[in-house]
Amino acid sequence: MELKNKTILVTGIGSFFGLRFTELAINQGMKVCGLENSQEAAKKAQNLGAKVTTGSVTDSKICDKICQGVDIVLHTEEIAKEGGSLEQFQEVNVKGAVNIAKAAKQAGVKTFVHISNALVYGFNYPNHITESGELVSEGNPYCQTKIEAEKALLVLNSPPDFGMIVLRPGDVYGPGCIPWIVRPVLFMRQKLFAIANDGKGVMNHLYLDNLADAIFLAIEKECYGEIFNLTDGEETSWKEYFRQLAEIAALPVPFSLPKDELKMFLKLRYQGQKLFRKQADILPEAVDFMTRPHAYSIEKAKTLLNYQPKINLQEGMRITQEWLQKTDIKKLM
Repeated sequence: MELKNKTILVTGIGSFFGLRFTELAINQGMKVCGLENSQEAAKKAQNLGAKVTTGSVTDSKICDKICQGVDIVLHTEEIAKEGGSLEQFQEVNVKGAVNIAKAAKQAGVKTFVHISNALVYGFNYPNHITESGELVSEGNPYCQTKIEAEKALLVLNSPPDFGMIVLRPGDVYGPGCIPWIVRPVLFMRQKLFAIANDGKGVMNHLYLDNLADAIFLAIEKECYGEIFNLTDGEETSWKEYFRQLAEIAALPVPFSLPKDELKMFLKLRYQGQKLFRKQADILPEAVDFMTRPHAYSIEKAKTLLNYQPKINLQEGMRITQEWLQKTDIKKLM
């Protein structure tokens, strides 16, 4: 499919990735519209040149309306946090995803790209796991609902009329990223950030522009019914990732604690915040996300999409450093 002059609808357009994708899509000659819960975030997307509707994918009427006249839907809206109510996650991550997909199909949208997550493999998967690997929820609501959404959406795939593409990105980072940039740096500034088990395991980082490139390729090649793992293709340890993050933020290298001790510390901290009715800034389950052991295979994306990550970790960190130097990240939390 030729991208130029096509209309793409981005759900969750006001997220750090949605905003960057909007910029890149407009540069490709695409017309961008979007759906966003936050009015403030919607304004940011509008300032980039997108037409934005305020609302959620949980509203079927809004979904029906915004899909009219659209060629492609990029579905990024989700609840993404370490833990919480399963029902809350299912409402947005599963029911909302099905809402927007059915509305798109009914409206005659040709291509639907669903941004899932490599966390569908759980926390203890084999090295270089491929797209056919076992899906494991680990009893975690985020992992579970990402698995449920994929299964529900792939049933709707019916090319050439309606083509579904599922992407499983690793740990997406870059300017504006809360979990892998903003929150760790803020904790480092307070000398509260620690890595678990000396930072062993693999951080499957994916710079946001590399993810955008993969999306464009998947749309162009019309890889309907396919699922793709996506990372930068570098096997970087957690220790090295956070060392580089500390360096660009001009902060000391984080100290290390055994995984169980770190989880206990965060559990006690979380209980204290609940006691004083403060909003939790990090949950104990975060440690599970930051101790995953292995790399995901991206060979399928390289082969079928000709995906070649253009921005490596060094360059991604350089760009992020420039952003950090001119941004008050406390306002983002």
